[in-house]
Amino acid sequence: MLRLIDVLIGVQPRWSRRSPELAPAWQAVRFGEVVTDSREVEPGTLFLALAGERTDGHNFLADVLARGARGALVTRAAVEARRTALGGLARPWAIVDPATGEGLADTPPDACLLIAVDDPLLAIQRLAVYHRRQLTPTVVGITGSVGKTSTKEVVAAVLGRRFRTLKSKRSYNSEATLPTSLLRLTPDHEVAVLELGMWAPGEIRFLAALARPQVGIVTNVGPTHLERLGSLAAIGWAKSELPEALPADGWAILNADDPRVLAMAAHTPAHVFTYGLAPDADLRADELVSFGLDGIGFTAHHAGVSIALRLPLLGRHSVYTALAAASAGLVLGLSWHEISAGLCDPEPMPRVKIVAAQAGATIIDDSYNAAPLSMLAALDLLAELAGRKLAVLGDMLELGATEQAGHHAVGRRVAQVAETLIALGPRARWIAEAAREAGMAAAQVHVADCHEQVIAALRPLLAPRTYVLVKGSRGMEMERIVTALHRRLEEE
Repeated sequence: MLRLIDVLIGVQPRWSRRSPELAPAWQAVRFGEVVTDSREVEPGTLFLALAGERTDGHNFLADVLARGARGALVTRAAVEARRTALGGLARPWAIVDPATGEGLADTPPDACLLIAVDDPLLAIQRLAVYHRRQLTPTVVGITGSVGKTSTKEVVAAVLGRRFRTLKSKRSYNSEATLPTSLLRLTPDHEVAVLELGMWAPGEIRFLAALARPQVGIVTNVGPTHLERLGSLAAIGWAKSELPEALPADGWAILNADDPRVLAMAAHTPAHVFTYGLAPDADLRADELVSFGLDGIGFTAHHAGVSIALRLPLLGRHSVYTALAAASAGLVLGLSWHEISAGLCDPEPMPRVKIVAAQAGATIIDDSYNAAPLSMLAALDLLAELAGRKLAVLGDMLELGATEQAGHHAVGRRVAQVAETLIALGPRARWIAEAAREAGMAAAQVHVADCHEQVIAALRPLLAPRTYVLVKGSRGMEMERIVTALHRRLEEE
């Protein structure tokens, strides 16, 4: 837990940092987790009031106080503008100056402390750096166009077999959410496994400066975010900021089967460890077997040792997730017994869920997000299943100039795999178009304009031994389709 005194010091600019004098009662105050969503506030929480393009966290301060937050990082002007609304609450609150402690005097001990800073986002980043410098875990940073969260989960499962391990929650990988993960670190943690996301060039370098990783894993370089960065080469350069930021005694773990990732070996001061199917990878896999929804198997080879593995990860593409996690274990000294035990943990599959649906059908819920690489991998998994196969696919966003080609590639693969396609969204029409051109019967291709149309078209098609893949970019909210069909099962 974070001490009040550390928060007050840490949020200040480093060059003008002061330690306020606190009365003994305030020296004992601690905060729980730091959250950016007012709906996640619990008693003891420190709330981060961020002002974004669509919403302003300061607008939810009344709710935050009512939920029992111990404090919040705010701007003084924003609180003053809402003083009337906050004044009507039964719970006391006080505006606190972090440099002087002004505002604590005569404040009741159950008050919510509104810590006034110049910029809450900048303040939480300063605090994360301050907190991180007081601790000495081995930090594993993970980036890549697709597969970051799944890789993070499996790496944490493997390293957790030996080390007390912290992992970032969900996809906490941005300039606002990575600091909240760092602030969950305690002196007991020996390892932290964190995602580093990317919005623009320089962001991964910035996040690496906050987290100070000693191990960096790059999964792949693909057209995700191409709309913003303009080219695959630019995406590769942005992802290379992670291996470039590693220390000389660290490890860059690189996908040997992705030429743009492998090229990063020339741009890191760290030791390099490669993984993949390539015969010259440091850790390589062969004899791949898919058991459908029961997992995958392969043989791993490293330093003259070969080991046969059968894992609960879904789809042949998951071999890369397993190899990345095993690589992290190897460079940090784990035995193959520990690594295989971590890889066999059934928990680290947060994205792909198998959902029982109406009429005995099975939904493969991969609705969290989508890009051409992950969409094709999901279709490969569908192809491996014995039964009737339906594909419910939504738009893939942020692909820039390659968006039409990316959707066409998916459509051609759908024609090889599925009996029926339901496409949702204006870009997904390209998937439908390519599927028909590749030979899929026009009667088996449906184009929908809304979720309700998808559900109406899909419901009569559900039956035992029918597998439905649901996937699309996050903005398409494909999970609404899964929820609707699952709910109907519960109501039967």
